[in-house]
Amino acid sequence: MNDLPTGSVDTVSSSRVHAFSKQPASSLRLLAGLGVQGDAHAGVTVQHRSRVAQDPTQPNLRQVHLLHAELLDELRASGLDVSAGQMGENITTRGLDLLGLPVGTRLHLGSAVLEVTGLRNPCAQIEAFRPGLLAAVLGRDEHGALVRRAGIMAVVLEGGDVRAGDEVRVVLPPLPHRALERV
Repeated sequence: MNDLPTGSVDTVSSSRVHAFSKQPASSLRLLAGLGVQGDAHAGVTVQHRSRVAQDPTQPNLRQVHLLHAELLDELRASGLDVSAGQMGENITTRGLDLLGLPVGTRLHLGSAVLEVTGLRNPCAQIEAFRPGLLAAVLGRDEHGALVRRAGIMAVVLEGGDVRAGDEVRVVLPPLPHRALERV
C-alpha cells in the first residue's frame, strides 16, 4: 500500500436539484456506487445534463465532485467572490494536491471510500456564474496543454458519512500511475 500525507475535509455541500451551486451541509451520506444521497448528480448512470443528452446509459464517473479549498482562497484573493459549494463541489478539502493524484487513487474520508476517476471539465456555466471564473480555473502548461483546475471527480466504493473536519487519507493505486484526464 502506498499511503501519502493526509488532508482534511473543509466543507461538504449538496443539492437536490440540477443547479450550478450546491448548498452547505453539516454532513453527507455517500452511497456505494451512487454518490451523495439526495444529490441531483447521484446515480449509477450519468446525471449531468450534458452527459445524459449524449448517452444516458454511460456509467456515472462523476458521482462526487471534490475541490481543494486552496483554489477558493486563490480565487478570492484575485477578486473573485466564490465560496465552498458554489462551484458545484460536494466536498472541499484542505492540504491535499487533488489535481496531482492519479486515476484510481482511493480517498478514505469519514467512514467512506472514494475512487478518483478524473478531472472536472469546467463549462460555460462557470463563466455565467462569475465572469472571469472560467479563465481562472483553466490555464496552459509550459507545453501549451490545457490545465483544468476546477477539481476532481470520484465514485463511491464504500458508503458512509462525511463531515467537515474529517481526515482524508490518500492511497495511491499500483504503478504505473495514469494522469487524470477530464471525465
